[in-house]
Amino acid sequence: MNLAQLLVRSARVFPTAPALFRHTTLIADYRGLATRSARIAGGLTDGLRLKPGDRVGLFMDNCPEYLEALYGIWFAGLVAVPINAKLHPREALFVLQDSGALALFVSEALSTDLMALLRGAPALRHLLIPGRDEYLKLLASEAVTEPLHRAPDDLAWLFYTSGTTGRPKGVMLSHRNLFAMTTCYFTDVDQVAPQDVMVYSAPISHGAGLYNSAHVLAAARHVVPESGHFDPEELVALSRHHGRLAMFAAPTMVKRLVDHVAQSGSDPAGFRTIVYGGGPMYAEDIRRALDVMGDRFVQIYGQGESPMTITALSRAHLADRHHPRYDQRIASVGVAQSLVEVRVGDAEGRPIAAGEVGEVLVRGETVMQGYWQNPEATAATLRNGWLFTGDVGSLDDDGFLALKDRSKDVIISGGSNIYPREVEEVLLRHPGVAEVSVIGRRHPEWGEVVVAFVVGRPGVSPSEAELDALCLEQIARFKRPKAYRFVAALPKNNYGKVLKTELRQLDQGLGA
Repeated sequence: MNLAQLLVRSARVFPTAPALFRHTTLIADYRGLATRSARIAGGLTDGLRLKPGDRVGLFMDNCPEYLEALYGIWFAGLVAVPINAKLHPREALFVLQDSGALALFVSEALSTDLMALLRGAPALRHLLIPGRDEYLKLLASEAVTEPLHRAPDDLAWLFYTSGTTGRPKGVMLSHRNLFAMTTCYFTDVDQVAPQDVMVYSAPISHGAGLYNSAHVLAAARHVVPESGHFDPEELVALSRHHGRLAMFAAPTMVKRLVDHVAQSGSDPAGFRTIVYGGGPMYAEDIRRALDVMGDRFVQIYGQGESPMTITALSRAHLADRHHPRYDQRIASVGVAQSLVEVRVGDAEGRPIAAGEVGEVLVRGETVMQGYWQNPEATAATLRNGWLFTGDVGSLDDDGFLALKDRSKDVIISGGSNIYPREVEEVLLRHPGVAEVSVIGRRHPEWGEVVVAFVVGRPGVSPSEAELDALCLEQIARFKRPKAYRFVAALPKNNYGKVLKTELRQLDQGLGA
């Protein structure tokens, strides 16, 4: 069981099918992509003397070489260690040190600052920069004839968490895990045909890159935009050129794309499927997205520890506007994907009744093996066969999961739980509010009080009184913000998630 077999299969069955594009330029068909990856594998094993199970880092901007290098790593029975290209070199160095990576594929633009620090990663022996001599030697190597056989539970992908509560942890994902994730794509997210086009406008090192496997299996096309990142105008142009565009995007990206389509009057017909996840999508935002771009959306909920595969809210559910519980469903993250079980439990993991709020738990073939060289964190997160996600939510009688917040973001005021998302959903109903994020502030009497950071729409300035009145119409008085911070933008990581830790620091700095 080796993920590289997906590429081998498509190369044999559809050898001349277009596989890899830079923007609109064809780089390789499936036979060519498989050959390049097999040569990279030969170079890694015969030339660099890497052995099965050795770790190889990928610290690259989105580029066509990313996919050929990734499959080359798997061909050789090695372990891919994707590193977010937006990380500081010192953060990347920690991942290299912790994983014990022996080789690193790195973009030239990222290599300069990193090279000065590499004395801190003594295990790392090889820098492989696309276009440079060592990389070209790999491509000139003798190709391996077949992907190295791997056991189902052999490590394939060592993904480091964002580290918002401390040092990043290495999530160990096996070939079995990623095969199961790929199967869930076809059963719960979307069908794929060879004419479909997966465009990588979100980081390949994250969820967007993991979805390559479903599209490789279907011999579909893979497109890396010229910019290498998310640009709404560029995506619209690609949708016109290629058609049948599929993509994975964080909710903030979806919102920007929808705004661009609405403002420019662009035809969204070239977009086939937009899968969104990785953060909260507010009900008002998905309503507008559906109104502007039509029934092209699917929501998934997952995390690095169960990649892309906890729940899904299907295209059909989002399109079923006449369902009596439609409002509740579009505010949810859908139902359990086919190869996992989802439970909302108490602190011990025992199931609780429908409608009650607890921690989201998941078990199944997609759940990680554990954290790399971190048995304490593994034991705390994997208990009795269940992954404790750290997310808080509730299940309804139909099995739809409504997420509240990360457990660490829940605000406890006067002994009552307040879920920031509930307050945020209300504030977003004000026509002058573009974005909002709610945090808790320590309070000597109440424990915590609610503070809302608000980004206004251009030319519109919602007043505190208006926002207060809106909250008092919709939610209990104790839940309304006790303070509003009007800001030009919310701090976000490179994947579009709001950094509430920075908001808490900013709130402290501004004073009460």
